[in-house]
Amino acid sequence: MSGLAIDLTGKRALVTGGSRGVGEAAALLLARGGADVGISFRNRHEDANRVVEAARALGRKAWAEAGDLGEPEGAAALFKRVDEEFEGRLDIFVGNAGVWPPEDVALQDMELGRWRRTMAVNLDSIFLTTREALRRMSDDGRVILVSSTAGQRGEAYHGDYAATKGAMISLVKGLCVEVGARGITVNAVAPGWIDTEMSQGAFGAGGRERITAGIPIGRIATAEDVAGPVVLLCSPLARHITGEIVNVNGGAVLVG
Repeated sequence: MSGLAIDLTGKRALVTGGSRGVGEAAALLLARGGADVGISFRNRHEDANRVVEAARALGRKAWAEAGDLGEPEGAAALFKRVDEEFEGRLDIFVGNAGVWPPEDVALQDMELGRWRRTMAVNLDSIFLTTREALRRMSDDGRVILVSSTAGQRGEAYHGDYAATKGAMISLVKGLCVEVGARGITVNAVAPGWIDTEMSQGAFGAGGRERITAGIPIGRIATAEDVAGPVVLLCSPLARHITGEIVNVNGGAVLVG
């Protein structure tokens, strides 16, 4: 199958949380495949501008919009920009924006403020943005939500995070039925540990070594390792895959 490539020429993609980590890697890989790309970000203007410039250097239209997607006003502003830049049409939506609170907190000790913040950033934002994306989604479009292995097997002392990621998986299972008649596929990727800024707090004091030891292939994923399956699900190669959770964890869920 020499010469086989993913061609997304002419597609219009939106990636939330696209200024760093998995979102950045997915946005740039989509651009390499030929798609025009918009990204959202919270407050990292310099990082977002760097991603936009990198996509433009590939010959793609690219733009970035700042905002809090856990609030209706932030989501509305993002999709107003979609309407302006992409004429109100999307072919690909990657729901990636989210947070992992690094502090270990047992549920019995968790403050309501932390719970509500995690719900807003990780789950309310997915509801608000996915809803707006579907209103603009072309037939045969692609929706990919970035969940986590924590959403499947839980995560002690991070019950708030695991609950949001489990809810995303349930959303994928129902939503794919709702939009299937239009040829729209809805899937999730569920990464394990990723070597990104968000995870650095867990890697200190021997944490990296302990985590790596629990991964059968012997290394922690890069952001690009997760972006590859995201882009595959966006492509015609995956047109008959929907309602699925693609685990990207190096086999970590099979041990321990």
